[in-house]
Amino acid sequence: MAEDVVWMDWRSKELGTRIRVALWLHGEIGEGKRFSKQQLRKAIPDVEQVDRRMRDLRPAGWVIKTYRDMASLSPDELFLEKIGTHIWEPGQRSIGLRAISGKVRREVMERDKHRCVRCGISAGEAYSDDLDSSARLTLGHVTPHRHGSAAQLEDLVTECARCNETAKHLTGVQFSAEQVWDRIQELPKKEKAKLLSWMAADRRPMSDTEQAWANYRQLPAVHREALSKRLGLVLSAGEG
Repeated sequence: MAEDVVWMDWRSKELGTRIRVALWLHGEIGEGKRFSKQQLRKAIPDVEQVDRRMRDLRPAGWVIKTYRDMASLSPDELFLEKIGTHIWEPGQRSIGLRAISGKVRREVMERDKHRCVRCGISAGEAYSDDLDSSARLTLGHVTPHRHGSAAQLEDLVTECARCNETAKHLTGVQFSAEQVWDRIQELPKKEKAKLLSWMAADRRPMSDTEQAWANYRQLPAVHREALSKRLGLVLSAGEG
């Protein structure tokens, strides 16, 4: 391990996760080396979404490539091309941080109807292909890999944690391109055209019913139960 990081140990839980990841990459991996997300998770197992903290290093000048950038990498592999700012050093810790205010967070969620703009799932819903996993909403950047990407309303979108994880689904469920294509081919022509429009926009627009559902999901459980009973009574009475 380099001399300037001997006094800090990436194993220390007292350090911020972003710093721990930087120290681990600097001391255990090094520039020009490959590593896997599994290695990172094994090294720092006590932190949820440690992958995101690694991505947060990019605005500080760290160049970490994925299989989308290098064809020779597998989906679980990454390549540390360049070590950027030593964010563990005094005065350097905030470099590259993109703080998102509570106000902006609320505005983004409300604009996107509290639903993932990528797959359309709402908070707490189970994934259709993994019923044991429920969606948790977070914020993602429109251009996540851009150096110094801002944290303003127009730069952010609502995503579920699974869609936000670009290299590999957090649930471990992952389809190949050919498997996805097989499903696409089974769609009627009209649905194929609809899907293409979603691909072009990189989001799935919501119907009025889906918007009402997304709003309903944000209510406390007691209010959801009351509305469910209320709607049932309206339908059973034959009202509109």
